[in-house]
Amino acid sequence: MMKKKSIPASKPFLILFLCQIISALDVPLDSKLLEELSQPPTITHQSPKDYIVDPRENIVIQCEAKGKPPPSFSWTRNGTHFDIDKDAQVTMKPNSGTLVVNIMNGGKAEAYEGVYQCTARNERGAAISNNIVIRPSRSPLWTKEKLEPHQVREGDSLVLHCRPPVGLPPPIIFWMDNAFQRLPQSERVSQGLNGDLYFSNVQPEDTREDYICYARFNHTQTIQQKQPISVKVFSTKPVTERQPVLLTPTGSTSTKVELRGNVLLLECIAAGLPTPVIRWIKEGGELPANRTFFENFKKTLKIIDVSEADSGNYKCIARNTLGSVHHVISVTVKAAPYWITAPRNLVLSPGEDGTLICRANGNPKPSISWLANGVPIAIAPEDPSRKVDGDTIIFSHVQERSSAVYQCNASNEYGYLLANAFVNVLAEPPRILTPANKLYQVIADSPALLDCAYFGSPKPEIEWFKGVKGSILRGNEYVFHDNGTLEIPVAQKDSTGTYTCVARNELGKIQNEVRLEIKDPTMIIKQPEYKVVQRYGQVSFECIIKHDSTLLPTVIWLKDNDELPDDERFLVGKDNLTIMNVTDKDDGTYTCIVNTTLDSVSASAVLTVVAAPPTPAIIYARPNPPFDLELTGQLERSIELSWIPGDENNSPITHFVIEYEDGLHEPGVWHYQTEVPGTQTTVQLKLSPYVNYSFRVVAVNKIGRSQPSEPSEQYLTKSASPDENPANVQGIGSEPDNLVITWESLKGFQSNGPGLQYKVSWRQKDVDDEWTSVIVANVSKYIVSGTPTFVPYEIKVQALNDLGYAPEPSEVIGHSGEDLPMVAPGNVQVHVINSTLAKVHWDPVPLKTVRGHLQGYKVYYWKVQSLSRRSRRHVEKNILTFRGNKTFGMLPGLEPYSSYKLNVRVVNGKGEGPASPDKLFKTPEGVPSSPSYLKITNPTLDSLTLEWGSPTHPNGVLTSYILKFQPINNTHELGPLVEIRIPANESSLILKNLNYSTRYKFYFNAQTSVGSGSQITEEAVTIMDEAGILHPAVGTGKVQPLYPRIRNVTTAAAETYANISWEYEGPDHANFYVEYGVAGSKEDWKKEIVNGSRSFFVLKGLTPGTAYKVRVGAEGLSGFRSSEDVFETGPAMASRQVDIATQGWFIGLMCAVALLILILLIVCFIRRNKGGKYPVKEKEDAHADPEIQPMKEDDGTFGEYSDAEDHKPLKKGSRTPSDRTVKKEDSDDSLVDYGEGVNGQFNEDGSFIGQYSGKKEKEPAEGNESSEAPSPVNAMNSFV
Repeated sequence: MMKKKSIPASKPFLILFLCQIISALDVPLDSKLLEELSQPPTITHQSPKDYIVDPRENIVIQCEAKGKPPPSFSWTRNGTHFDIDKDAQVTMKPNSGTLVVNIMNGGKAEAYEGVYQCTARNERGAAISNNIVIRPSRSPLWTKEKLEPHQVREGDSLVLHCRPPVGLPPPIIFWMDNAFQRLPQSERVSQGLNGDLYFSNVQPEDTREDYICYARFNHTQTIQQKQPISVKVFSTKPVTERQPVLLTPTGSTSTKVELRGNVLLLECIAAGLPTPVIRWIKEGGELPANRTFFENFKKTLKIIDVSEADSGNYKCIARNTLGSVHHVISVTVKAAPYWITAPRNLVLSPGEDGTLICRANGNPKPSISWLANGVPIAIAPEDPSRKVDGDTIIFSHVQERSSAVYQCNASNEYGYLLANAFVNVLAEPPRILTPANKLYQVIADSPALLDCAYFGSPKPEIEWFKGVKGSILRGNEYVFHDNGTLEIPVAQKDSTGTYTCVARNELGKIQNEVRLEIKDPTMIIKQPEYKVVQRYGQVSFECIIKHDSTLLPTVIWLKDNDELPDDERFLVGKDNLTIMNVTDKDDGTYTCIVNTTLDSVSASAVLTVVAAPPTPAIIYARPNPPFDLELTGQLERSIELSWIPGDENNSPITHFVIEYEDGLHEPGVWHYQTEVPGTQTTVQLKLSPYVNYSFRVVAVNKIGRSQPSEPSEQYLTKSASPDENPANVQGIGSEPDNLVITWESLKGFQSNGPGLQYKVSWRQKDVDDEWTSVIVANVSKYIVSGTPTFVPYEIKVQALNDLGYAPEPSEVIGHSGEDLPMVAPGNVQVHVINSTLAKVHWDPVPLKTVRGHLQGYKVYYWKVQSLSRRSRRHVEKNILTFRGNKTFGMLPGLEPYSSYKLNVRVVNGKGEGPASPDKLFKTPEGVPSSPSYLKITNPTLDSLTLEWGSPTHPNGVLTSYILKFQPINNTHELGPLVEIRIPANESSLILKNLNYSTRYKFYFNAQTSVGSGSQITEEAVTIMDEAGILHPAVGTGKVQPLYPRIRNVTTAAAETYANISWEYEGPDHANFYVEYGVAGSKEDWKKEIVNGSRSFFVLKGLTPGTAYKVRVGAEGLSGFRSSEDVFETGPAMASRQVDIATQGWFIGLMCAVALLILILLIVCFIRRNKGGKYPVKEKEDAHADPEIQPMKEDDGTFGEYSDAEDHKPLKKGSRTPSDRTVKKEDSDDSLVDYGEGVNGQFNEDGSFIGQYSGKKEKEPAEGNESSEAPSPVNAMNSFV
């Protein structure tokens, strides 16, 4: 706070004048005072300068102001007075200047376009708002244009132009496809700042017909859609790489002007192959740190909050492996006006001086102009106290009539600033704002500050008195502050009392009293002292205080200037702090702080923790064994054992383990009995009869187990009858006429007495027999002889000894021994499914004849002979077992065209029963295997000799052999295929009229009546000339086959799939593929890759009842492939249909229709010849109704028909490939399917997540700006 100081008498007038020029009256921020003082208007809230409104909603132009008295409001529109009362659509909010234009009840937003300015006025001046430019937002439509498909060569660059309509504000551009999914962008494909889609180089995957540019207009919440653009990329081999070329900007240099504070966006997009990489630099400087960002895969340089220092040359460099190209953008940063010093409100007293300063900067330098109460100051009423000096207004010796609101306008070509600042000249009598009789309490010898907040205009003079009738306070013991505060630098006890503050100016005088009390200071009369304490010791700090009796002290202890640890070892008393069991972490500084409402004192002391005196190292070990075991309280089934623990060896005993020895049954073997906690030294033990007990105890701690104690004295318990019976009793016969009963014998101490025996009892189940019993010695098995075969028995085994029987045992069920089954299965039937599979059925045998546990049936089957060879061979029987009571089974792996026999036998635990009579069945013919070999010998200029062996498995009667062959050129391309059918009894063939020095590929297979078998392939070459340049290998007499090769391709087809298998000869790890297609079709082969190096593959998704061709190839073997094989899928299940064309009623109906058409044609012909052609008809033909245009033949769309509906975006029924709309077939989820309005909801990524709805109402077109899309019902705020 400023203090008054003495001023030399020679300079009072100069300093007083300077202070008046640079200062003004301060108004305290007292709410009650502010409500009472007059104040010129101040604009508190207004609409933005450039105010774009939604044309469908009410326009709200805000203007709020405060003042005393409350201001009134008026408006100008386009520079002239706007009479609100004459416009029924415009209202002004009560106690406000805010205008509301009612658009939703008939008003048109376009009618209220213009520049608006608000004036707030009261008796002390007028404040004005900015010029508020009202413009309705616009979302015009794309103009109609015919877009030609883009045919682009692979690797070339491409630019798809968006050219969105100019909207207000400009739209947000994005590219999507028919499914409303964002088109993927990358370093190669990206969207430019102008909305165009740039391809640095096109790839085949860029081919598509639905490149669609969308424009989103936020204010109207509508989306416009451009026609889909079609791009087709055609490939040329090889693709030529190209060095970079800039697509945008063009040329080597360009310029860019940006305003200070805005975001600078510079863009470079380059074409080239490989895709160029963009790099940015600033010539002669660095890119600004923390304000530079790269976007759009570094194609866009973004600098935020630009200033004049960011002007300069920015170079973008596009580079790929073939070269580089660059472009220099010269950036100039201009600046709209911005404040250096904005004018501030002045509150002056009559006769005072002051200044308003308005300083702004910009590029170019803004011009400054002043207004008074909204009127240019040059034509405003004159005020003799006011003088304008450029950006400053100087006020001298103001009066109340000088109150006004001044406006400073700083403007250049890029904008303007407008600031209101009032000059409020007040004449007010003094007011004291400090509450009356306020009590001040101060500690003795401290400063005392007594407030006297005041206000008055002119500024009042302040005087202080002590007591009601005391004299004015003067002297060095007091300090008088400019804000009215009285300071007593060193308050003493005698300073206590009442003080009076008096404020006076020429308009009046006022006074206020306050009270001062002086309190005794708080003191620590016994402070904590430095302490040294041993680890695990105890320490205490004292803190005894003295304080004023009227003050309530609080004591706080801190450790190292922080709160005490949350630990119960720290005990805080009234006058001390005690720490128990001190540890090393308690080392530190402890502070005692005493607080009252007026003062605070503290004192500190240091605690040092030291180690305790050295002690011998502690040895931890297993405990010593317990000793002095004693048995007491002997009973028949229990006894009490006590002992004395051994030394713990510095580790507490956790528990004791009690063990026992049975000296009668198992001498020398110790068993676990129980365990007790380490604090217990006695235990009550349960005992069994007829056991000679000895006990010992083992102590356990964390280190381990002690040695066992010495055994206790022996204690022999009395005998008793057994408590339990043997476990796991079973009855299973080992022979057809016996029953073997087994059990687990009781252990020695379980016998409970001497003479342990077992009572074994049995009887046949479900028969009214008495129990048969026998007592046996201490064994675990008893055999009952002479039993019926496999019958159930009830069995029980009971223990007994010399003192009696154990409790009654439970019964178990067993069976006497099994015998072989007596009967063979009957009614054996065989159903042959195909040439390799048969199904066999039989009737089950009666369970009584099984004579044991039924385990299943066995089917024995064997091949008798092959029907094609009529030769017998060694019979090898095959056996299939079918578990349980199953009555059928499948016989796989049969050989085609063969005779088989089988029989069936039932199986139990004993073995197999008799076989059923042999059943003979035959398998039908199948396709043969491949010929056993194919040799190509005796090559000449034009012939080759082929020899072959018949198939190893003919699988039927061979009808013929099929030979196919074709030439192969040097590029492994195959020539025309020749086919020859050879009788089945032939084994060689001479091929003549071949080309000399030509390689041929041969495909050879055998046929039965069922079809063709697997192929065998070979390759051979005719010789070049008679000299024999290409000879057979010496000593072989044949042409060596060319490897690698794939042979014997076989197929097994079902309705919709086929199993393909083959044989391969050649290098290991070949990667195979299967090619297939419809037989006889000219379509390209379809290719499937085989996983790994397997020699089989399943073709799926085939059409039923269709003939297919197939071949197998190996990757990396110069395109080597197998010969073709042909197969046919099974027929589809036919549905029952009725041929309507053969129905009598249909034929009659068609005849009647034909007769009626003939009569109509005759009548029309007669009338035409009679009447001729009318002129009106000619005019109708010449001027056809535009509503009924013919359909184009080329694309199925209508002719050049259009109306206002064509301009509506995303209209249902107007999406055809030839105009700017999207094919419905291309998208199952398009905007078309959801009506006309674009009012669905979209995710942030642009994907569609809602539905669309809208009204089908046509509105007249009023030019490009008025032909906007209909408003959506729901807002679409998050499309992008």
